[in-house]
Amino acid sequence: MAPTTNLALINLFIGDIQGGLGPFLGTWLAESASWSPARVGFVVTLVGFGTLFLSGPFGALVDRFPRPRLLIALACGAILAGTLLLLPARSFPAVLCAQLLAAAGGTLLLPAVASLTLGIVGKDRFPAQQGRNQAFNHIGILVAAGGISLGTGYFGPAIAFWVLGGMAVAAIGATLTTPAGAWNRRRAVGWKEDDADEPERSGLRQVLGNRRVLVLTVALTLFNLGNGGMLSLLGQKLVATAADATTWTARYVMVAQLVMVPVALFAGSLADRRGRRQLLMVAFAVLPVRALMSGLIDDPVWLIAAEVLDGVASGIVGVAVPVVVADLTWGSGRTQTALGSVNAVQGVGGALSSWYGGLSYGLFGWTGAFLALGVPALVALALVIWLDATPEAGRRRRRRERRSPVVQEA
Repeated sequence: MAPTTNLALINLFIGDIQGGLGPFLGTWLAESASWSPARVGFVVTLVGFGTLFLSGPFGALVDRFPRPRLLIALACGAILAGTLLLLPARSFPAVLCAQLLAAAGGTLLLPAVASLTLGIVGKDRFPAQQGRNQAFNHIGILVAAGGISLGTGYFGPAIAFWVLGGMAVAAIGATLTTPAGAWNRRRAVGWKEDDADEPERSGLRQVLGNRRVLVLTVALTLFNLGNGGMLSLLGQKLVATAADATTWTARYVMVAQLVMVPVALFAGSLADRRGRRQLLMVAFAVLPVRALMSGLIDDPVWLIAAEVLDGVASGIVGVAVPVVVADLTWGSGRTQTALGSVNAVQGVGGALSSWYGGLSYGLFGWTGAFLALGVPALVALALVIWLDATPEAGRRRRRRERRSPVVQEA
């Protein structure tokens, strides 16, 4: 089996497990332990902020420890163990510890899979492969959601545990059967593969203090501040304005995931031809339009169009961010450290999004709340337009260089 096939299977199986039980956690705790929404939300918030502090260190671990297959297997094992520990858990400390273990595994997965991918295909093929990775990731989420939906009527809410456990075991199998020789440590960080000496890694301050990395991080944080809580706010709006809000919310999730599959593939192929910056501009420009539609439209059928835009924006960001971070840090030996740090900071925006949306609703009502969620994306778009977030040459510049090639100094 080709190593890229293993990559596809790994991403297929980890698609649903990265967040542990995710949206099914609240349902399980409410039904099995009679937890209130406030108590569930408090645990989720604590876990979310706790894992933010792990993202950067885990990225550094991936850069330093040349065993991405082992790290992926350990991460999947932690997710599986943390999720199974939830089965008997009823007390707040037990649920919190189990969720922290599962969330820590999910946090480690992202940089470990990125490192494995780079070490197998190299940087030149990374954008297209990242697009395929994300496409299979979203397919995995759809398969798991479908299995849970069909199995709940027969096995009850505990089916979510068994689906997640099966996918975690399958992900470990796909990881450990990846040919060990297919991954090259130097290829994964941008060092020459035939050099005997190992280059010195760049300083943390030099990598994380890079102006373009900082601009990208701020822009992504603003994007997540607007995007993270929008679907949740839309679900709350449907409770007040339409019937069967839960069913419609589930449909919106499915629609967004279905759209992300072709968008991820398309974004991966366009990353080199059109440029990463242009892809980010499209993603950031789509969110304010989605916010406007969500605020002005009350009919749940027409709101499907807004969630199509969600699929477009999220599908592009999932592909573009690891590629851009690799561009900005290539050869430094700290690519995954930077990716983990960027993910940590942008996660703050996502964690605050629901609070920001709820506060905006209290001040401005439904329409004003959605418009307020769209504002940070406009600022993010302005940042990326004002300052290139990637070092790649634009199309016009590349054409000029082909017409009048410049001889570089030796």
